[in-house]
Amino acid sequence: MQTGNLKRSLNLWHIVLLGVGYMTPMVVFDTFGIVSEKTGGHVPTAYVIALLAMLFTAASYGKMVKIYPQAGSSYTYTQKTISPHLGFLVGWSSLLDYLFLPMVNGILTKIYLTALFPEVYPWIWVVAFVLLMTVINLFNVNLAANFNSFLVFFQMLVIVIFGALVVKGVMGGEGTGEVLSVQPFIGPDMEISTLITGATILCFSFLGFDAVTTLSEETPNPSKTVPRAIFLTALIGGALFVTASFFTQLFFPDVSRFSDPEAASPEIALFVGGKLFQAFFLAGTLCGTLASGLASHASVSRLLYVMGRDQMIPKKLFGFVHPKYNTPFFNVIFVGSISLVALFLDLVTATSLINFGALIAFTFVNICVIVHSIRNKSFRTIKGFLSTILSPVLGAASVFILWLNLEMSSLILGIVWALIGIGYLLYRTKWFTESPPLFHFEKAQ
Repeated sequence: MQTGNLKRSLNLWHIVLLGVGYMTPMVVFDTFGIVSEKTGGHVPTAYVIALLAMLFTAASYGKMVKIYPQAGSSYTYTQKTISPHLGFLVGWSSLLDYLFLPMVNGILTKIYLTALFPEVYPWIWVVAFVLLMTVINLFNVNLAANFNSFLVFFQMLVIVIFGALVVKGVMGGEGTGEVLSVQPFIGPDMEISTLITGATILCFSFLGFDAVTTLSEETPNPSKTVPRAIFLTALIGGALFVTASFFTQLFFPDVSRFSDPEAASPEIALFVGGKLFQAFFLAGTLCGTLASGLASHASVSRLLYVMGRDQMIPKKLFGFVHPKYNTPFFNVIFVGSISLVALFLDLVTATSLINFGALIAFTFVNICVIVHSIRNKSFRTIKGFLSTILSPVLGAASVFILWLNLEMSSLILGIVWALIGIGYLLYRTKWFTESPPLFHFEKAQ
């Protein structure tokens, strides 16, 4: 079968917007009620803490992609730096994050549209969502990137209009009653313990900045472009989260107006802009699920491609790149087929599977930086120690706090998935008597 290669056609902003789309800017409104309740009305401060914590791990991804500018992300970094066996298990665990996020977005799309059009069978929305994501990703990565950019910009437009409506309302006496208020950030009753609790919840909103590393083989000069894209993705996403939560906190200093703080998003839109804006707001929310679904579908297709190219999974299927479209064609179809499981899953189960895989990836990327630094003795200078030892240690410590707050269901399901991966690895390497096959990327260039 004739196979092609991934085409280096994405620029910096294509990758950044794919990362921001993966993170879903509109998610800030979904978590606002519960975090506002936990932090005593200081959601923006919790977001700042979460952003600072995630930037250490973002820095680790940036360092590793400079060393290994390949599409495999944490799978490749662990495989090359620590062990091929461990690399496979990290990649296998990361598949939970990447494979289940398109499902989560399919379920969210079904929930939103079923509320709007209750007469339509819910399964129709899931099938339509999966088909759209699959078709766009099949033919050209630039088509996916450009469509994603439109979806992200629409979400930004919704947030800008939301901010303007909040300013109008606050000047009319709503909320804090003053626009230039520091109350959302700091207050006399603020406690660091509750802020850290809130930040821990919000850290999961940043999942996605790491996914841009899977596009390393589709951009020119990836060792320069992708590290910049990682930081810009985290910073832009963080800025959107902090800004949107600031305006929301101005209008809602506490959660007393919400009938259910855990599902406050529709009420936020209704109170701020009325029913017309609520419909526009819902359109932005749908754009968020589409953008995240599109980016996650593209990312997992590339991770599967690298694992297939390494022959850890069937190469003929997963290592194939369409010679005309320059996309991992069969992988895109495979991910679309798997995403149809959203027809049978509930949101809680699907979401719980995502976090385990993401935390495994974050943990081992930080460890990889430390191992590489010790092996190459790059920690002997003050600058080297700060960037290659202290920074990843702080990143790992931040991720450790997330591990402590991981739902038990996510931990159990993640361990079961990891055990399946260990069983497959035992079979594939004949009980560890053989090394996993490796693709020599440098020789193929």
